[in-house]
Amino acid sequence: MPTTVRISDSGRTLLNELARDAGKSMTDILDEALEVYRRERFFVEAAAAYEALSDGEANGYRDELTGLEGTLSDSLDRGHN
Repeated sequence: MPTTVRISDSGRTLLNELARDAGKSMTDILDEALEVYRRERFFVEAAAAYEALSDGEANGYRDELTGLEGTLSDSLDRGHN
């Protein structure tokens, strides 16, 4: 369902230029930009959470990751046990 959103004149001009250059609609460009922004925020927040870990917690996390290394090559993803 379409929704009206206020945008500055300069933002609309940029959005229009990006859409024209990409051969896409302004809606598509805005949707793509929002998805990129959502992903960027996810990784920024994940990095901040990792930075907030104490040394002991960070070491435990790294140990857990080390234990998981190679698990994707164990054929379980193909239904073989």
